[in-house]
Amino acid sequence: MLILLVSMFFCSYSFAEQQAEEKSRVFVLTDIEADPDDAQTLVRFLLYSNHFDVEGLVATTSVHQKGMVAPETILQIIDAYGKVHSNLLLHEPGFPTADFLRSIVRAGLPVYGMKGVGEDKESEGARLLIKAIEKDDPRPLWVSVWGGPNTLAQALYILKKQKSPDQLAQLISKLRVYTISDQDDSAAWIRKTFPDLFYIVSPGGYGAATWLGINMVVDGTDNTTISNTWIANNIQQNHGPLGQQYPDVAYGMEGDTPAWLNLISNGLNVPEQPDVGGWGGRYELYIPDVNTTDPNGFTGGVPIEQETRPIWTNATDTFFLLKRNEFGRTVTISDQRFSGYRETLWRWRNDFQNDFAARMDWTLFDYAHANHPPQPSLRHEQQLTVKSGSYFSLDARDSKDPDGDSLEYYWFNYAEAGTLSASPVAIQSAENMARVAIVAPEVTKPETLHFILRVTDRGTPALTRYKRVLVRVVPN
Repeated sequence: MLILLVSMFFCSYSFAEQQAEEKSRVFVLTDIEADPDDAQTLVRFLLYSNHFDVEGLVATTSVHQKGMVAPETILQIIDAYGKVHSNLLLHEPGFPTADFLRSIVRAGLPVYGMKGVGEDKESEGARLLIKAIEKDDPRPLWVSVWGGPNTLAQALYILKKQKSPDQLAQLISKLRVYTISDQDDSAAWIRKTFPDLFYIVSPGGYGAATWLGINMVVDGTDNTTISNTWIANNIQQNHGPLGQQYPDVAYGMEGDTPAWLNLISNGLNVPEQPDVGGWGGRYELYIPDVNTTDPNGFTGGVPIEQETRPIWTNATDTFFLLKRNEFGRTVTISDQRFSGYRETLWRWRNDFQNDFAARMDWTLFDYAHANHPPQPSLRHEQQLTVKSGSYFSLDARDSKDPDGDSLEYYWFNYAEAGTLSASPVAIQSAENMARVAIVAPEVTKPETLHFILRVTDRGTPALTRYKRVLVRVVPN
C-alpha cells in the first residue's frame, strides 16, 4: 500500500510538472488604483504574459477601494506594453498583442464585497469570467485575485443557479484561486459555499500572510533588490515606456505579484502542487485556526472568520543563506538560519527580482545586448528510485547558457517539499559542482526527496533557472 501511495505521488507530480511546462490559463481580478502595487504588479505581469494564456483583466473593488473601479489604468499600462511588444518578441516568442489584451479588459461592479453578489448583480467582468470557466479547455483556470474577489463570487453565484450539481462540480474542479489575503467579505462566502474549490490564501491579518515576503526587509540579509534605488535604476528610469508606468512604492512593493509567481515556467514552480514550493511561496492544505491568523492584525476591516474546510495556506520553510567566498569554494552554506512562512517566498527573491530586471531590459535592447536565462539539463531522469543507504549522483553537466555565459551550480535538498521534512539530506560532495554525490538516508518505508538544482549565469543581471529531481528512497 505504501509503495502504491508513493507511485501515485510520482504520477501526480509528473502530471503537474507537465502542466508547468505548458501555458497556464490566467484570469486577473485587480483593485488597481487602490494602491500603486497593483500597477506595479501589472507591469511585471505583462513582461511574463508569454508564459500564460491571459483570459481576462478585470478592474474590481476591495476594502481599500469600495466605490470605484479603474479599467482605464489597466488600458493605460497595456498601451505602454504595446510600444515595447515588438522588442519583447526579439527575446522570447508568445507575447500577446496589446490589441488582444485590450479586448479582455472589463470592469466589475463599483460596489463593495457581498453588495455586488446576488440577483441582478451581473457585471461585464463576471460575464467574461463565466465564459472562461465554461470554456472547453482541459487546463485549469487560475483566478489571480489582487483585490476583492466579489466578481468571482458573482460568477459562481450565477453558475450555481444555472447548473446542475454535477455540472457545477465539474466547473469548480477546473478552478484554481489565489487571493492576496481577504480584501472583501465575499471571500469567506466563496470558501464556505464552494467547499471543493481549490483556494490559496493567507487568511486573517496581513502581517500573517506569506505574500508579505515579497517586500519585507529581512534583518541580516542583503535587501538591495527591493530597495527604492534598485527599483528606480532597474525598472523605472531609462527603461522605456513600460518602466515609466511602474509607480513608486507607497505601502509595499508588489504585494499582489505572489498571486501568479508560481505559474511562471522556471523549472522550480509546480502550480498544481503548492506544497512543493516555488517563487510564489509554499502552501499546505489544512484548516487554519483563526487564533493563529493574526486576528488583531490589519485587514482593512474585513471580518476574520474561522475556516470551515481545508485551504491551501501558510507553510514553514527552514533554510540557511548561501555565503559567497573570495577564495576556495565559491559558494558555501552560511550559519545564517531562517525559518517561517514568509521565508518560503523571500528565499527566492533575488532570483525573481533579477529576472524582472532582465525582462525590463528586453523592452529596450536587442538579443545580443541583453541577458537570457540559462538552460539546466540533466544527464538522468527527473524521477529516480534508490535503496536506502545506497550511493547515487545527480548530474547537470549538459546545462547551457544561450548567451555563452559561464554558469554557477548549486544543489540542495528541499526537505519540506518531500516526506522527510525533519532535516535536509546532505550533499556528500561540494554543493556547487555540476555533478554531486549523495548517500540515500536509511528508511523503513518508501519516502520521497526533492533535490533542487539552481543554475545561475554570470550575465548582467545574473539569471537563475532550476531543475527539480524527485528521488524515491525505498528500504534496503
